[in-house]
Amino acid sequence: MIEMRSSLPLEAPSVARTELLFRSNAALWETIEGCTHCGMCLNQCPTYRLLGDERESPRGRIYLMKSAAEGRAEVDADFYEHMTVCLACRACETACPATLGFGRLVEAARAEAVARVPLSRRERLGRWLVFRQLFPHPARLRALAAVLRLYQASGLRALVQRTGLLRLLPARVGALDPLQPDLTGRWFPADDRVFPAQGERRARVALFNGCIQPLAFGATNAATVRVLQANGCEVVVPRGQVCCGALAIHAGEQAAGAEQAKRNIEAFERLEVDAIIVNAAGCGVALKEYPELCHDDPAWRPRAGQFSARVQDISEWLVALGPRLPQRPLRLRVTYQDPCHLAHGQRVRSQPRELLRSIPELELVEMRASDRCCGSAGIYNIARHDLSMQVLAEKMSNVAATQPDVIVSANPGCIIQLRFGCQQYGLTSEVVHLVDLLDRAYGNA
Repeated sequence: MIEMRSSLPLEAPSVARTELLFRSNAALWETIEGCTHCGMCLNQCPTYRLLGDERESPRGRIYLMKSAAEGRAEVDADFYEHMTVCLACRACETACPATLGFGRLVEAARAEAVARVPLSRRERLGRWLVFRQLFPHPARLRALAAVLRLYQASGLRALVQRTGLLRLLPARVGALDPLQPDLTGRWFPADDRVFPAQGERRARVALFNGCIQPLAFGATNAATVRVLQANGCEVVVPRGQVCCGALAIHAGEQAAGAEQAKRNIEAFERLEVDAIIVNAAGCGVALKEYPELCHDDPAWRPRAGQFSARVQDISEWLVALGPRLPQRPLRLRVTYQDPCHLAHGQRVRSQPRELLRSIPELELVEMRASDRCCGSAGIYNIARHDLSMQVLAEKMSNVAATQPDVIVSANPGCIIQLRFGCQQYGLTSEVVHLVDLLDRAYGNA
């Protein structure tokens, strides 16, 4: 075992156990043993298609996990590298004949690597700041967003871009500036709110606000409320909710993710609602998998199960409810990009398309491989920028072939990535969230 020594105010890595998490957890070990190494996942894996390395494929990573669990390999820096190069897009889960849950498996493997591999003091500090001190605290996140908002709205960002000052910074910093979300719009409120249904009330639902979503996509959250209202839903937005925990979980910080999960469960379980609505695909997967996250906590797992059973993506909910058809025509040529965590993680594919087809005069044109990853993958486009841009190149080629007026997706990270792709490849297509387009069709925007 490797003992981590640090004077940072960080939790000590949990390396006391002798058995790896994905060996001690029966469900995860069953997934490892269930892999027949058939190779059906290979062509669906973005990193394998790019790098051609078996270790950068789902079955290769499972082989590495099994080798480590059986004592034939170490959880070392190489293991950490192979697990973190993965986008965790879960396309392999759709391709797998045995429908193995690779997403939860790779998250557990990352958690083991973070606990056992001697990361640098700088990386440990960064993880502590981001996953312990920032994302679990909405007020701090809003304070940081206010600084970035001033930077964007004051013209300072435009000045920096015009003068070429970004070229004086490390190449990685300059490359990431265009990926900043726009924070200059109206932010969605974080306090307790109740929005009445329009017409006869058909249901009472709660909205999961998210962390970045109300700041960078406040208008989308507002549109989500209006679309729900137009469909006869009373909408409750409870105080006390925090980040869903997905970013921490994807980074191998499962303890931080579990703490955020418990805070969200407490915020919502007191509400008498028919569903908890989420409009961000990545958040939706995390929220629906809280029981697995709380697997070893007998006090919280039943509460997590009750919470997750009520979580539904906005498109999933509306189609199940029976949507009131929008009346305003939108004469637009539209293509839909499947967010990975909606199509592969939640198996929600037809519902967004059904809602788009309900809009009068809208033409829906399918792009090739619409469910292949765009390269956003949480913060992958920051942590693995070069690989992310290679994944994006294939996506934008498929988008361009459809010649759309509008590109629609259902996840904020995908929307930021696709907007950047349009700038990079000279496309004039507008990129919007599904509910923003529905909001227009209901005549609200």
